[in-house]
Amino acid sequence: MKFYFIKTPNLIKVIFKNWIWSFSEKEKNIYLTFDDGPTPEVTEWVLNLLSKHNALATFFCIGKNIENHPEVFKKIISKGHTVGNHTHNHLNNWNTNNAEYLNNIQLTNNTLTKYTQQLNKLFRPPYGKLKLSTAKKIRKKGYRIVMWDVLSADFDTSINKEKCLQHVLDNTQKGSIIVFHDSKKAFRNLEYVLPKVLAFFSEKGFKFQKITSIN
Repeated sequence: MKFYFIKTPNLIKVIFKNWIWSFSEKEKNIYLTFDDGPTPEVTEWVLNLLSKHNALATFFCIGKNIENHPEVFKKIISKGHTVGNHTHNHLNNWNTNNAEYLNNIQLTNNTLTKYTQQLNKLFRPPYGKLKLSTAKKIRKKGYRIVMWDVLSADFDTSINKEKCLQHVLDNTQKGSIIVFHDSKKAFRNLEYVLPKVLAFFSEKGFKFQKITSIN
């Protein structure tokens, strides 16, 4: 049985206060993030849709996917979006020793810098799983650890697309960081949900912003 929080509890945000969960609630900004790409068919669809709504986003990329699909990665950059590090092989830190995990992050960093000179040192752990000892080392290397306020659960094939949409509409507020996935597994839900999220919040006057090193 899968268990995860759709809305990150405030207690967790307080306990892990050095990690980024959301941004200021003063302005009507939302921060869309996409994990696990680049994936040719899905990522390009996402980019085209974002452009139609003048929306910016942040893509937490897997290093090996960048290497396999460099042209798609270049399109993310050329569209003005931000990219972040999601390890090279989508590693679960709870099952990986610190040295191997940090080397995997560095490998992705090396790949990222091949294609962009303006690298924002943003990191998101796959599965949201990160040891405190690892997190400390990552932050010492200058990374901002970016988590989320709202989990769409688009990756969960056991829920229907309507439920996935409701997750986002019911829990998003000013400053929310929302997680989607530009992966083939998530596309069934993403294809239905993302256009509706963009339309719904655009009509309410929200702007979709990217995350940078200085947010």
